[in-house]
Amino acid sequence: MSNAPNATLPADDHVTIETVGTSLRRQREIKRMSLAEVARVTRIPLTTLEAMEHDHFDDLPGEVFAKGFLRSYAQAVGLAPHDIVARYAGSRRVTTSDANVLPVASPVQAAREGRGRSFGVAIALVLLLILFTLALSIVLKPRGRDLPPELSHGDWRPAAEASFEV
Repeated sequence: MSNAPNATLPADDHVTIETVGTSLRRQREIKRMSLAEVARVTRIPLTTLEAMEHDHFDDLPGEVFAKGFLRSYAQAVGLAPHDIVARYAGSRRVTTSDANVLPVASPVQAAREGRGRSFGVAIALVLLLILFTLALSIVLKPRGRDLPPELSHGDWRPAAEASFEV
């Protein structure tokens, strides 16, 4: 079995993949910093730093906070923040099939749809009001025979002439 990948490595070389938390703790110890000192410099609570060193990222408030804390911690102990966050993100990859993705409308999109709907309703109401007014004016329009005698076009004379008839 000389084709085995470990057969070419010497017996005392161990290939281990260091976790993000272990990397941070090891670098902190190399810098001879206490966890309390890192907490003071980064303003990250001590319990949060302990959770990060033990790779208990699920105990943190959320992904955004975890990434921010990792950046601060890495910078405080002299590691490249981008590399630490990238390693963290790589270890936390969740496939779409593992997570239930729900479609969420953005607040801007929801506001536009709501405004468009209410604007359409307002236009429809204005048009209905105009049509109702037009129909009412046609139905109630006075006709020649419905006019009072004073306003009819028949025999019209000024009132002054009409009163002086003998």
